[in-house]
Amino acid sequence: MAYRRKGDPGGNGQGSGGDDNPNQIVYRKMERIVEKMQDEQHGVPVKTVKSFMSKIPSVFTGSDLILWMMKHLDVEDQTEALHLGHLMSAHGYFFPIDDHVLTIKADGTFYRFQTPYFWPSNCWEPENTDYAVYLCKRTMQNKTRLELADYEAENLARLQKMFSRKWEFIFMQAEAQAKVDKKRDKLERKVLDSQERAFWDVHRPVPGCVNTTEMDIKKACRMNKPTKTTKVHFQSAVSGGRISPSVSEMEITSTQDIKVELKLSPSCNQTDVRRVSYINPNSEKGQLITDIILALNKRLERQNVKISKVSDLYINFFEQYQEYDAFLVAPEPSNPWISDSVDYWDLEKQTKDIPARRVRRWAISLNELLKDPAGREQFFKFLEKEFSAENLKFWDAVQELKQGHSKDIPNKVQEIWNLYLAPDAKEAINIDSKSFEVTKRNMEHPDRWTFEEAAAHLYQLMKSDKYSRYLRSEMYKEYLNGMKKKTSVKGIRSVISFSGKKEPTPSSS
Repeated sequence: MAYRRKGDPGGNGQGSGGDDNPNQIVYRKMERIVEKMQDEQHGVPVKTVKSFMSKIPSVFTGSDLILWMMKHLDVEDQTEALHLGHLMSAHGYFFPIDDHVLTIKADGTFYRFQTPYFWPSNCWEPENTDYAVYLCKRTMQNKTRLELADYEAENLARLQKMFSRKWEFIFMQAEAQAKVDKKRDKLERKVLDSQERAFWDVHRPVPGCVNTTEMDIKKACRMNKPTKTTKVHFQSAVSGGRISPSVSEMEITSTQDIKVELKLSPSCNQTDVRRVSYINPNSEKGQLITDIILALNKRLERQNVKISKVSDLYINFFEQYQEYDAFLVAPEPSNPWISDSVDYWDLEKQTKDIPARRVRRWAISLNELLKDPAGREQFFKFLEKEFSAENLKFWDAVQELKQGHSKDIPNKVQEIWNLYLAPDAKEAINIDSKSFEVTKRNMEHPDRWTFEEAAAHLYQLMKSDKYSRYLRSEMYKEYLNGMKKKTSVKGIRSVISFSGKKEPTPSSS
């Protein structure tokens, strides 16, 4: 559990510690409350619950926590206490012992306090390698409470692809940490495992939950301003005189020119600033300032990616598709790009006797699965079992609509609406209200893109839910193993003759 704090020598942070974080005031307030909650005499009652053949150490119930808040804090009712408890739980100060969603319920659910070592005021900035080590360590411990959730398993697979080159090092670190954990006392290990899990639930939250560790750029800028007043001279917006590290010297010079043009000295007083703030935006000077503000806002919104990360992603992508590149791996039959035979393409289209290489490609992405006729067929069978085959039918119909003749578009649009979206539709699909309203408005002027919003929504649903479940299903695993066996048998047959005929022996004369 040796993660890096912001400002540590080996970390990513640039600051010197907690004082650089604009949320420190909020953290200190919450921590004062938590310290009162943990008071042995007047705090929340913490106990060890005994159940059949097991003990649950150092827990308290949600109802006890809410009662303590209503008694000792200035809260008006239970709703306000629940809201405060939810905010503190979302920041990781206490957490449910058997749920990844950090929230509070006023019932008998068990919660546990987080150790001060993992409090957000310590300015943790854990890296993806730390997260990979943690997830890898969880897979080594064969315990039900340490099994990975679906989203964690997906994150682990993604990290394994990202760090494929140094995965052996990550695995060794996880192995070493697992050995240390095994030496601890059983109850102590339970508590530490849950606290470490809660730490990662804060920094790598469940999809759909708010990430409370993200820093508000407005707070960060306000924190570094020399005064709390709104000033127009741009060089005082961030300490050090620079608006951002990406602003060029020429742009800094242009802002200085504006300052001179507006007759603002570097030591302008409050009256000058107030006078400037009332410049008419339609005037030439006001328009110039507005243009610069818009340009700087665009710079703030632009996403920057490290070249090293981009190169790693490219390397992983090409390594992943290397097996399917006919120029890098000699295919069987021959490469159609350098020979006159198209047998290779015909083989890729057939839906019988599929090589295991093709089946493995389905696991790369949903797009790869749907591009393959055999993959689409297998996925459709799986959706039929899940009673959601109409989603794929609708998506296929929308793709065909985009490629249809212009004269047929209105009729096809109406057919798709009647079949999938009308109130009495035979194969009704389930989409969100926003997509439905957009599609309904588009029906007033039908074209190729009428159902684009609904199709994109359904595709995302299939990608995030049904596709991942299909890859984990026995149906896909059995199909993949069956193709592997067929491939291996074909390889044996190419070497060994299974003919029952005996070689003719020369007759004795």
